[in-house]
Amino acid sequence: MNQSAIPTPDPNLYAEEEIEQLVHTFYAKARKDPSLGPIFEAHVIDWDAHFIQMTNFWSAQLRGTNRFRGAPMPKHMVLPELTAALFKRWLDLFRQTTRELGNTGLQQHADTIALFIANRLWHGYQLSHFPDRQPSPLSNN
Repeated sequence: MNQSAIPTPDPNLYAEEEIEQLVHTFYAKARKDPSLGPIFEAHVIDWDAHFIQMTNFWSAQLRGTNRFRGAPMPKHMVLPELTAALFKRWLDLFRQTTRELGNTGLQQHADTIALFIANRLWHGYQLSHFPDRQPSPLSNN
């Protein structure tokens, strides 16, 4: 997937409250998920801070705000035993959440970015943990 496939952030398309709802609703699902929940619970120490960080991240992606400070790649590289199936499950839950929110513009924009991010993280993870293997992309669906 190339960078040009990602929609341009626009602060006029989505309200901050929608971004907050996306983040909180998604993580409520992820924390209960049998495969993702244990990973998040083991590695997120302060959920309030995580919600703020993820809201800032998605606000930057969707609205073009510049509040996000962080480096997602290194945090994911240190997690043990991540798999394509886990990234796909994350995407499935994310897409379910955006669909339920009822804003089709937000859904399309956020889902496109989520797929791009998941592929980048999975690609980087594979390069880091399996340097002798050719990285494989996640599927689009």
